[in-house]
Amino acid sequence: MHRSTSFWTFFLPPSLWLALFFLAPLALVFGFSFAEKRGLIDIVITGTLDNYLRALDPLYLRIFVKSFWFAGLTTLICLIMAFPIALIIAFSSAKWKPILLLLVILPFWTNLLIRTYALIAVLRTRGYVNFSAEWLWEKANAGLNLLGLGDYQLLGERFVPFELLYNNTAVVFGLVYVHLPFMVLPLYAALDRMDRSYIEASLDLGAGQLRTFFSVVMPLALPGIISGIIITFIPALGSFLTPDLLGGTDSQMIANVIERQFKSANDWPFGAALSFILMYITFFALAVRALADKGNRGSGSTPA
Repeated sequence: MHRSTSFWTFFLPPSLWLALFFLAPLALVFGFSFAEKRGLIDIVITGTLDNYLRALDPLYLRIFVKSFWFAGLTTLICLIMAFPIALIIAFSSAKWKPILLLLVILPFWTNLLIRTYALIAVLRTRGYVNFSAEWLWEKANAGLNLLGLGDYQLLGERFVPFELLYNNTAVVFGLVYVHLPFMVLPLYAALDRMDRSYIEASLDLGAGQLRTFFSVVMPLALPGIISGIIITFIPALGSFLTPDLLGGTDSQMIANVIERQFKSANDWPFGAALSFILMYITFFALAVRALADKGNRGSGSTPA
């Protein structure tokens, strides 16, 4: 009796919180996805699939494809950048490992909006990147004048600032900047648990550094790679703030379209349908992750 009372005491409060503030709103939005908008504010749940069929319009399909492209490119760049960082942390000494991990998670201590505005200050026309490039241009131009080559205008008459903001490149750059730690941490966790005797055996048997990396390290780090890809790709696909602040009119992602449906367009049923399409994609990615885990457990993680 005492154990049962203790169980329900600790189980009920979080369960009620989850049901009231997560499951109930989610069910409401799910119902809206099968509703019709009548008038300015009336929404009637009729069971229609028109909202999902409307998402197949070429206009929205292009935005979906663009969102997938941005998220996929972001994930690939994060994977390429995060792997050496995770290797350095995993193979660093016990003294430096917590310091390096702290540097990775340090951006989480600052609000995303503040970090994005800081990135704008770096990339804008009179930002730090263009300011530094202009300073280098002036120094190089002065050096050419000293060599007597200034009359040939090898560097042009004046410095032209780089257009680094309000385009697709800025969006991808911002997404990588935001989501890189999400890739580093699972990779580090997988590499830190790795049995390093396999690496020593591979090198002792004559395999080179590259072959050891691709034949031993990569297979052992595969669970971390899959986890990193999923927890980077899914948030990047649903990103709203980064493309809204850094992108131009041609850089909007599906989350920006959803936001407009709930606010300016006041079309909640269509916005709910788009939201649940993203959720279905998330469920699919998690199912793929579960199948990959099952396959790894079935075949074993020991490299050949």
